[in-house]
Amino acid sequence: MKLSSHTGNVEMTLQTLLKILDHSSDEIFVLDGEKRILYVNQVCEKHYGLKPTEVIGKFNVELFEKGYWKPSIVPEVYKRKVPCYMRQVTNIGAELMTSAVPILNEQGEIDLVVITSTQVQTIKMMRVKEEEAESKSTHEFHDESHIVTNSSKVKGILEFCKKVAPTDSNILILGESGTGKSVLAQYIHKISKRKNGPFLAINCAAIPEELLESELFGYSKGAFTGASSLGKQGLIEAANGGTIFLDEIGEMPLSVQAKLLQVIQEKQFIPVGSNKIKKVDIRIMAATNKNLGDMVKDKAFREDLFYRLNVIDIHLPPLSERKEDIIPLIYNFLNKFNQKYNENKVISEECLNILVHYSWPGNIRQLENLIERLVIVSNSIIQVSDIPEIINENVGQVTQLALPTSLDKALDETKKTFVRRSYQTYRSSRKVANDLGISQTKASSLIRKYCSDLING
Repeated sequence: MKLSSHTGNVEMTLQTLLKILDHSSDEIFVLDGEKRILYVNQVCEKHYGLKPTEVIGKFNVELFEKGYWKPSIVPEVYKRKVPCYMRQVTNIGAELMTSAVPILNEQGEIDLVVITSTQVQTIKMMRVKEEEAESKSTHEFHDESHIVTNSSKVKGILEFCKKVAPTDSNILILGESGTGKSVLAQYIHKISKRKNGPFLAINCAAIPEELLESELFGYSKGAFTGASSLGKQGLIEAANGGTIFLDEIGEMPLSVQAKLLQVIQEKQFIPVGSNKIKKVDIRIMAATNKNLGDMVKDKAFREDLFYRLNVIDIHLPPLSERKEDIIPLIYNFLNKFNQKYNENKVISEECLNILVHYSWPGNIRQLENLIERLVIVSNSIIQVSDIPEIINENVGQVTQLALPTSLDKALDETKKTFVRRSYQTYRSSRKVANDLGISQTKASSLIRKYCSDLING
């Protein structure tokens, strides 16, 4: 195919066309008459945290049912067979203006549907006069209890949470610092029968020992020097009818642990400096990055309280064990801080590669803090030079160790990548052979070698 230009004839190959589409600022999504995804450009990674190779070949409904976007424009366009328009929200918090245009055959049936999606944040940047109003409305889409994940481990945890959320059982969430324990606690509360009640959180490590008891249980007037003359309601009473989340429960003093045990066992407590019993109806969730079992052995944590809290335990994996979540989280935080700081920053492919290979000792919190920093200090495109040196150095050491150990292995990995990508697109040995410029016999052999999971799946 040739394209005439003022500078001469430029050869427009399929590869050139695909490269052009991948550089579009809009997502381009093409479905066939059976709603199977024939093509999607690289912008889908920014919107859903999925690479095109993970999308092409699947039926649209498969991804919709997994919650990658809502609502779906597809049923409407296939039903009406006319261009349709809709506002959507994706699993990583991107807000899209989406159009779907059907291409009909001679019989009036749908051959193809071309869907394009533009991020609302991009539109907002073009409407300077409406910045404040738009920023306020779109900020509502950032639900702090929303769990962004492509990880099968985390999806399994969320399914488990759906089973335990309707009960009033106490829950202990375990995991390294920064893995999202408080976000998971909010998620459980929002799908529980207490969702219309308050959700109150307190970090037991952030409050001095002498103040923690009064913060939790409140105090009567004149209970101690400096106390308010009116007294004060504690968080446990304020959470009545809802959920209280005790973060870093391992830092709670033994004296306060005893009083908390009374709340769990008897649903009642006495405020500091008072002799009046107060009753409460609350659910307790707690979290820690410590080994409470070892603390019990060392007499640093009450054994009876440990077993009362540990009715249901949930272990959140570190980010290093859920690498498939790094890119979705990056784009989720990029959307969040672009909206917060009224920016429209994008991130380079080189940066993504570095961040995916980093070990993230500070987990999701560290990643979130880094993306906020990058949105603030970078120019319009976040480059490798914007990333702190300590991350670059760490990744450099890891990737050197991860390089193929021989030329044969490097060539095999490259061959595997090309074959899998082509098969996911065409699903036919004949078309793969044509795409890669090899014989159909060889294509069939390579597909059997490298794509058995795709064939069986």
